[in-house]
Amino acid sequence: MTTTETVNGTTSSTTVNPKKTNLLDHHSIKHLLDETVTEIVASRGYSEDVRLSNVRLLIGAIIIIIALFAQFYYKKFPDNKNFLIGCILIVYTKEKNAFLFTYPPAGSAYNSTGLMVSSKLPRFSDMYTLTIASADPKSISAKPTVEFTKSVTKWFTKDGVLVEGLFWKDVEGLINDYANKKSK
Repeated sequence: MTTTETVNGTTSSTTVNPKKTNLLDHHSIKHLLDETVTEIVASRGYSEDVRLSNVRLLIGAIIIIIALFAQFYYKKFPDNKNFLIGCILIVYTKEKNAFLFTYPPAGSAYNSTGLMVSSKLPRFSDMYTLTIASADPKSISAKPTVEFTKSVTKWFTKDGVLVEGLFWKDVEGLINDYANKKSK
């Protein structure tokens, strides 16, 4: 997409690459929407907390090392299933469907918590659910969870191009709803 702008008699054109996805692949739709949500949250002053991702990477590296040993170890699968179940439970109970954890915005260290942003787009459905919750739900400054569920058809053209203005408006509205909630 090329936009042309005239300022003080001078014409300038800029090329903007629209965000486009395959509308037949719900994974690529969810990925594009989640990426855009991450951009929106970052633009609101929240910086990403990557500690949990780093722990997952560390656990993954440990699992790879264990897999290398297991390849040549004399015990087979059923004997190591408790370790595998433990790893799955850690990921499931802490992360749920979260794709973004943040720190509190700058200047609000004691009256706010970071965010845990999660989403769902069930298979064979066009209903995208975006949830914003406190990253530390036990904190005294934690706010109630907010969410919306809307059809992705509202945000995409028939060619698979994301209409970012509409999506930004909806996500920023949800962030504002969360910010305006009273602490528990």
